Amino acid sequence: MYKLYSMQRSGNSYKIRLALALLNAPYRAIEIDILRGESRTPDFLSKNPSGQVPLLEVAEGRYLAESNAILWYVAGGTSLAPESRVERAEALQWMFFEQHALEPNIGAAYFWLALVKGGRDLQTHALEDWMERGYAALQVMENHLKTHAYFAAGQFTVADIALYGYTHVADRCDYDLSTFPAIRAWLRRVEQTPGFVTMDWRPDAESGESVGLVAEALSAK
Repeated sequence: MYKLYSMQRSGNSYKIRLALALLNAPYRAIEIDILRGESRTPDFLSKNPSGQVPLLEVAEGRYLAESNAILWYVAGGTSLAPESRVERAEALQWMFFEQHALEPNIGAAYFWLALVKGGRDLQTHALEDWMERGYAALQVMENHLKTHAYFAAGQFTVADIALYGYTHVADRCDYDLSTFPAIRAWLRRVEQTPGFVTMDWRPDAESGESVGLVAEALSAK
């Protein structure tokens, strides 16, 4: 069984919880609060020297970091991971876009404005740049979604999960999505996917384990 180290309110961590739920994959959830320095302890750093979440233990003592790398690992062999060479490249294209255009701006704004107490005052110098670059990323997504239901392979894939992670919280950190109707329609499609869980969803409190929700069409080929 997987062991997932994640932070409940982290968009990057949420991507993995969402994928595992969609795939009905069991895992043990371990909460790591980076705001309290829990990802900088010697024990955690021995597992992931970068001191970041999410972190997935895939076998005893073997760990995978970086949310999009983890997504590809857990989705392997399912319809969430495109089969053809070009469709895999399309998915990767959008996942790279998410990490260089979306997450550094909307993700950063979400972290400082929605999670860190007093974060707005600490980052006034960066906010304008985050807004400008974040809106530019949203416009690229909007333009694509005007003519496509999803981001790669003509179906719901890991690319959509990667982009959903922070796009769906953009309105919690000063972004206005009212002028992006295609994005809003896509968000609704993602949320209607069988097995979908929200960022606030938690594994069974007693067992500390999750088996996700039923999504046989995604996990079977």
